[in-house]
Amino acid sequence: MFTGAMTALVTPFRDGEVDARALEALVEAQIAGGINALVPCGSTGEAATLTHEEHLAVVRAVVRAARGRLPVIAGTGSNSTAEAIRLTRGAEEAGADAALLISPYYNKPTQDAAVADATGLPLILYNIPGRTGSNITPDTIARLARLPNIAGVKEASGNLAQVLEIIDESGADFGIYSGDDILTLPTMAAGGHGVIAVGANLMPRAYVELTDALLAGDLERARMQNHRLLPLMMALTLEVNPIPVKTALAMMGQCADEFRLPLTPMSPGARVRLEDVLREYELV
Repeated sequence: MFTGAMTALVTPFRDGEVDARALEALVEAQIAGGINALVPCGSTGEAATLTHEEHLAVVRAVVRAARGRLPVIAGTGSNSTAEAIRLTRGAEEAGADAALLISPYYNKPTQDAAVADATGLPLILYNIPGRTGSNITPDTIARLARLPNIAGVKEASGNLAQVLEIIDESGADFGIYSGDDILTLPTMAAGGHGVIAVGANLMPRAYVELTDALLAGDLERARMQNHRLLPLMMALTLEVNPIPVKTALAMMGQCADEFRLPLTPMSPGARVRLEDVLREYELV
């Protein structure tokens, strides 16, 4: 089982192309910060605007840069099951340790699954109904948890009652990961196993300290660390993810301030507020 703080890695662009050099440097910074796993090509990685070839190239680049020093959990979900299978098999061939699969968006599917039989990789479900328009119910997650290669769920519904139900129904060996930085503390305090975090792009060690405290059952230390991180967590919600986190990385000189449409650069007012918070953490 994967545990602890895992980074939902951004995809840096430069002049319209994936910036491989910046991506490798980001991986090195995460490893230096002690992060427990890397998760490329998710929502934070702007996977929806990557071509299939770019998607797999990013996964290969992260696996190559990681050099086995920590697990790589590749985002491989799609609203097309055939595409999700292709991306998952490609990630497996690239050497990824697991795959993260968002529930099919736009189609609003029924509560069935098809990718598990197509790969030997451990699979982590990704439930984010605010983006997909569909919710993977606790009953479905409990049923899927019985399949041998369904290893866990990234829960980003924002519904703590649902998280508690999943924890209760899915068994001790099933990984439950917060998909919202701000819900890491309650999710893990209730029995979750980690977080796939946006803010870890900026402060990996601080997120590791938070999850280490929670995994050790040290709630007082965890509350103190959560309090320390709260302004950053809030700042990264000023606009839709990943606009704030990539803007912050650009301010820190770690990548270009470049997005793919329909994402656009951060608005001036929000940018000022974000920079103020980064200054408080001495990140800029």
